[in-house]
Amino acid sequence: MAKSNFDVKELLSKMTLQEKIGQLIQLNAVFFGQTTAEITGPAERWKLATKEVYNMGSVLNFHGAEEMKRIQDDYMAKNRHGIPLVFMMDVIHGYKTIFPIPLALGASFDPELVKECTRMAAKEASAAGVQLTFTPMVDYARDARWGRVLETCGEDPMLNGIMGAAQVEAFQGDDISDHNNLATCVKHFAAYGGAEAGRDYNTVEISERLLREYYLPAYKACIDAGTKMVMPSFNSLNGVPSVANKWLMNDVLRKEWGFDGVVISDYNAVGELVKHGIAADMKEAAKLALEGGCDIEMMSISYYEHIPALIEEGIITEEQIDASVLKVLEFKKELGLFEDPYHGADEEKAAALCLSPEHREIVRRAAEQCAVLLKNNGVLPFSKDIKTIALIGPFADNNQIRGFWACDGKDEDCVTIADGIKALLPDVKVIVERGCSEKIDELDKSGFKAAVKAAKKADAVVLCLGEFQKYAGEGNSRIDIGLTGVQQELANEVLAVNDNASVVLFNGRPLALVELDEKAPAILDMFFPGTEGGNAVARLLFGDANPCGKVTMSFPKAVGQCPIYYNHPMTGRPKTKPENEHQGYASSYIGCGNLPLYPFGHGLSYSNFVYESLELDTDTLMADGEINVKITVKNDSNVAGKEVVQLYMRDLVASTVRPIQSLIGFEKIDLAAGETKTVTFKVTEPMLRFYDANCNFISEPGEFTISTGHADNLLLTKSFVLK
Repeated sequence: MAKSNFDVKELLSKMTLQEKIGQLIQLNAVFFGQTTAEITGPAERWKLATKEVYNMGSVLNFHGAEEMKRIQDDYMAKNRHGIPLVFMMDVIHGYKTIFPIPLALGASFDPELVKECTRMAAKEASAAGVQLTFTPMVDYARDARWGRVLETCGEDPMLNGIMGAAQVEAFQGDDISDHNNLATCVKHFAAYGGAEAGRDYNTVEISERLLREYYLPAYKACIDAGTKMVMPSFNSLNGVPSVANKWLMNDVLRKEWGFDGVVISDYNAVGELVKHGIAADMKEAAKLALEGGCDIEMMSISYYEHIPALIEEGIITEEQIDASVLKVLEFKKELGLFEDPYHGADEEKAAALCLSPEHREIVRRAAEQCAVLLKNNGVLPFSKDIKTIALIGPFADNNQIRGFWACDGKDEDCVTIADGIKALLPDVKVIVERGCSEKIDELDKSGFKAAVKAAKKADAVVLCLGEFQKYAGEGNSRIDIGLTGVQQELANEVLAVNDNASVVLFNGRPLALVELDEKAPAILDMFFPGTEGGNAVARLLFGDANPCGKVTMSFPKAVGQCPIYYNHPMTGRPKTKPENEHQGYASSYIGCGNLPLYPFGHGLSYSNFVYESLELDTDTLMADGEINVKITVKNDSNVAGKEVVQLYMRDLVASTVRPIQSLIGFEKIDLAAGETKTVTFKVTEPMLRFYDANCNFISEPGEFTISTGHADNLLLTKSFVLK
């Protein structure tokens, strides 16, 4: 679109103080009813005059282009200046056509796949009236108890940043006024994923060095990619809630990183400053949030109620408010809303795009490439010559596999495993037995007998297990992260009568699966795969697709290992005995090894990839030089496949304790049957930098190792020296 010449500064000069403040308030769509009576109810509960609703600046939680247009038309007719609203929504892993949850997307190690899915979502959402998405969520996470790990890419800061930046670029494109694009809001700044005990919204207490090295890099990557908005996190960070944290929001975000876009609070986060106990009342909450640099207050109205008094008392200035309002108006101008307040929203276009064959094909491919084959004793892929297959478990014919934050996606639009296999193999007899529930408190075993009977009769068995999709997501922390209910007992009985069996998992977090791993011949983790999950499962189980996903968040052996992560620092008393043996006076568990069940970077394939060599063109790295690292991989099988070649670094001696491994590069390659490829990485001095005890970002001369494989199974290693 042509750039607008609209003068937002002139508009600002004509606005009253209350009109300005209104631009800094975001309300749910319910406040903008179709009739005065519908508006009056919510407005009265918040002590707003109905007419004041027409000062507010943005909307969330609306449903589709028709509602968006109705609200926008009504608002602009009654707003004195005809200022358009901005419509925002959580488009996390698809709008209507749902692709795998972000934790699964991370497992693809494929930024281009992420961009393809994101562009698809942007087209659907924009046509449906969305103008900004509260995405990407790049919170670094180490604790699988936390329900929101499903929205992250896991436990590596570099991977989180790469995937987050890919989403920003794909959603926004070159021009956010383009009707196929959305603006983005990176969240949750900062360290939301460090919640103590994995309990959502809980406090975070970490050092500045740890914060800078692990938690902040992904947010910075998204800001460098051009995100238009930032959302502070709910949690307190070192005693101060993020929305009021002056050091975090002003010193780091604004001054150090140079972010000049809009900051928006999370849902009622300003109001929750009172519950945190750092504000005595809503007036003080408004003061603290404003001083913390928060421009827009979401779903509370402390700004609207108290800014005039704060200005009158000299606590804040109208110039401060003008600066925030100007950012909001400039954002609306950049979106092109003063020329087209609908931003291209079109009901017919949305209907044609959403769940179209083209979009379903994209999310099916994504589900296939995000799946992780955790274990395979040779039973997969199943032969298509089988006559009977038994699908057993609570997810056998269950369409609740889209996952949390699925926007406008519906369960009824999701393809089940049963439907997927029937479509792929119409001549195979499919027996479906639920066996038990996926709910934690539903322990009925009356379905076991029929399930075992079906397993005995079948040529192959698929155990469809996992966790209920509402157990993973915001507010859904779990104290026990094993299979829920009596699913493990069902699996034990079924696997005892038929060993030509595979488990298919549906989950929003890493699960503790030691017993299942011991007994199941194969385990295929689909996470929550979205709309085309069942078709993707069928193609993976029968070899039409080849698994290539890799674990990006460690699967613990037991919940007591949490938080567990591959890039942990060395201890002065490391365990040196075998994994299954406890070691006294060492950093060691009794009754459980230290390592995860499935580590970061783990993921099997139907191909057999052999790492033949790792070569460095020099064993000395100068500060202004580089090392070329060549890794040669052969597909020693008759099955074409994709492999994620991973590059790890370790700093052997440094002034602060360093992690035992750090991922510094990866590349996903296609290898035909029998093909050999060489992947080249360049290692430079900046890749070796870290934060020292005084939070200086430095590198130090000394010896380093370079390795390939995955985190707890490094296949090849070489050394070099940084001069």
